[in-house]
Amino acid sequence: QVQLVESGGGLVQAGGSLRLSCAASGSIFSITAMGWYRQPPGKQRELVASWTRDGRTNVVDSVKERFTISRDNAKNTMYLQMNSLRPEDTAVYYCNAFAVTGLSSFTSWGQGTQVTVSS
Repeated sequence: QVQLVESGGGLVQAGGSLRLSCAASGSIFSITAMGWYRQPPGKQRELVASWTRDGRTNVVDSVKERFTISRDNAKNTMYLQMNSLRPEDTAVYYCNAFAVTGLSSFTSWGQGTQVTVSS
C-alpha cells in the first residue's frame, strides 16, 4: 500500500501563493501516477494536476497559468505550487496515487489539506 500525507495548506489573501506537499511512503516503487485534486465547498472533487512515472505532467486549463506540479523523486514528494490565488481556489486539496503491483492496482488518497483564499 501507499500512504500519502499532504501539507502546506492554510489561509492566504487573494493574489498570494502557497506550495502544497504530498509525501508518499510504503510501496512507492509501485506508483505509476499521482495527482492533485480539490473539492470546493458544496462541490464535487475535481482533478487539478497530474504526474506520471514517465515524467509527464498535466495541469488543467482553468489553473494552468497559475499552478505548477512537480515531484522530487529523492524525497518521494510531490508538490503543487499555487500562485495568484483566487477566492474560487478555496477547497480541500487531496493528493492521490495510482499504483500497480503485479496484476493488481489500487488508488490511495491523502487526508487532505485546507486552502482558504480570502478576498
